[in-house]
Amino acid sequence: MPTEVEQSILEDLRNRVQLSSTALPSVSFYTFLNTHNGLNCASISHDGSLVAGGFSDSSLKMWDMSKLGQQNVTSSMQGDNDLAPTEQILGTSGGKRSYTLFQGHSGPVYSATFSPLGDFILSSSADSTIRLWSTKLNANLVCYKGHNYPVWDVQFSPVGHYFASSSHDRTARIWSMDRIQPLRIMAGHLSDVDCVEWHINCNYIATGSSDKTVRLWDIQSGECVRIFIGHRSMVLSLAMSPDGQYMASGDEDGMIMMWDLSSGRCVMPLMGHMSCVWSLAFSCEGSLLASGSADCTVKLWDVTTSAKMPKSEESKSGNTCRLRSLKTLPTKSTPVYSLRFSRRNLLFAAGALSKSG
Repeated sequence: MPTEVEQSILEDLRNRVQLSSTALPSVSFYTFLNTHNGLNCASISHDGSLVAGGFSDSSLKMWDMSKLGQQNVTSSMQGDNDLAPTEQILGTSGGKRSYTLFQGHSGPVYSATFSPLGDFILSSSADSTIRLWSTKLNANLVCYKGHNYPVWDVQFSPVGHYFASSSHDRTARIWSMDRIQPLRIMAGHLSDVDCVEWHINCNYIATGSSDKTVRLWDIQSGECVRIFIGHRSMVLSLAMSPDGQYMASGDEDGMIMMWDLSSGRCVMPLMGHMSCVWSLAFSCEGSLLASGSADCTVKLWDVTTSAKMPKSEESKSGNTCRLRSLKTLPTKSTPVYSLRFSRRNLLFAAGALSKSG
C-alpha cells in the first residue's frame, strides 16, 4: 500500500466521528440528473471521492467528486433550482464531459463495486460477464466469464483482491482478481441470487434471493452453513455489522430483518419503508443502520437497542420491542440506489432524480 494512501486512511480513522442515537451522521447525497431511466446502479468509493453509475446502454461512468466540485456543480445547479444546494449534481455541463466513460460490456450494467483503496472498480452486466477496470489507467483490465445468465450483483471483499458475484443462474461465485475462472460456485438457491455481501472476516458470504431466503456460505468449502427464512418477497439488499455478529436484509416490500448469525434467528423486523429496500449500510462502529429505498427516503435505525438486548429481557418483552427508527430523510423525488458510510462515518447516498414524483 502506498505510504500516502496509508496516511490518509489513518487520518480518516483518527477523525472518525462516534455515532449513536443522539449523534446522527452527516449525509451527503449525490443526485444523478437526466438519466432518462437509464441508471441501473450506483456505487460510492470508501472515502466518498468517486461515484460510479451503471447504465442500460451498457456503459459504466465514474465521477471524481474533487474535479466535479471545481468545474461543473455550479453551472449544473443553475439549471436545476429545485435541488438543495448541498446536493452534488451528477450530469454533463457546458458540453464538457465531467465523467470517465468505461465501455466494454454488451448489455445493461447492473452492479458496480469499488476496491477498498478505490484503485479498481468491478462491474457486472446482463451480458453474463464481470469486468475489472483501473480507475488510475481508466481502462478495462480483465473480463471474467463463468456465469451463464445476467449477473445482478458483484462485491469486492473487505480486503480487496477477492470478489463475489450473484446471478440469474441461481448461483453465487467467488473470484480472485488474478484468475479468470471462479474459485468457488455456491449453488442451492431456488431462484435468482439478487445480492451478495461479504462477512467482515472474509470467511463467509451472504446471498439474498428471489426465493425469499438469505443464505450464509463458507468460502473454504463452498457449503451453505445457514438459511435465514422470514422474508415474504425477494431479498434485494444485505449488510453485515462491523462486529460480524449481525446481518440486515431488505426486501421488495420494504421490510428489513435483523439476523443473529450465530443462531440464525431473526432478532427484529424493521418496518417503515413503503417500497423496495435497495441499499443497507452499518455505521463504522455498528451502532446505526442506514437503509435506502425506492420510496425516496433514507432511514436511520438504532441497532443497539435490541440487537444487544439480553435474552432474558427479550423473552420478558415477548420480542415486541421494535428497533427504533431514529430519523427519516426524504429526498425530493430521488429513489435511493446506494449507501456508504465512509471511514470517517460520513454517510454518502446516491440515486437518480425521478421525474414522476
